[in-house]
Amino acid sequence: MELKNVTLEKKEKVAIVTINRPKALNALNSETLKDLDTVIAELEKDKDLYAVILTGAGDKSFVAGADIAEMKDLTEEQGKEFGILGNNVFRRLENLDKPVIAAISGFALGGGCELAMACDIRIASEKAKFAQPEVGLGITPGFGGTQRLPRIVGLGKAKELIYTGDIIKADEALRIGLVNKVVPLENLMEEALTLANKIAENAPIAVKLCKDAINRGTQVDMDQAILVEAEDFGKCFSTEDQKEGMGAFIERRAKNFQNK
Repeated sequence: MELKNVTLEKKEKVAIVTINRPKALNALNSETLKDLDTVIAELEKDKDLYAVILTGAGDKSFVAGADIAEMKDLTEEQGKEFGILGNNVFRRLENLDKPVIAAISGFALGGGCELAMACDIRIASEKAKFAQPEVGLGITPGFGGTQRLPRIVGLGKAKELIYTGDIIKADEALRIGLVNKVVPLENLMEEALTLANKIAENAPIAVKLCKDAINRGTQVDMDQAILVEAEDFGKCFSTEDQKEGMGAFIERRAKNFQNK
């Protein structure tokens, strides 16, 4: 797996994916998006990984946005193709059968904010800053920002942030629900790893099915959503991990999940 702009590290049951273009503040060009897609494909195949941390190289930036130098001369059709590329990669990340935690050190602007929103959980450093500033460049958000931001922070706040392009600090991102937690920069990866390892201690198939039920259920009405939940709930009872988890509870012993 030859990658130029993304790195993949595995620490026992947790994968750490790093966008690695620090000189460009980890901006997303086509090459980086394709590298990320390759890494996601690797994560999909690895049954020994139970959680993923996604971060950016260096302390200044998670991802500063899509690469403006690449975008500035695109035609209408090329712009659409670039948007589809980014959206397809982010959607694949969103649907990954493992929880993904974004560890956000600094700038998460434009495509960086959109990438963070495609993750399940977001932990930010106190120095992190967030925005969808695309209108100041004459474009709309193109990698899911107009769709995920309203679903996360609500319609009114999302429209305010997208129409103004305002940059918000980590404490405001926490207040509006854009991030789950804010920590000192020096504690960011430790916090993310602690959370990832805590998730990885649970039955991985059950966690995967929880993610599936949440993702699918929130896209339909409640009557359909409870059927989605019932389907995934039922699937758990065909697993060895369900037998192990309930058996350990009844027998008052430590659990030993095998992802089966």
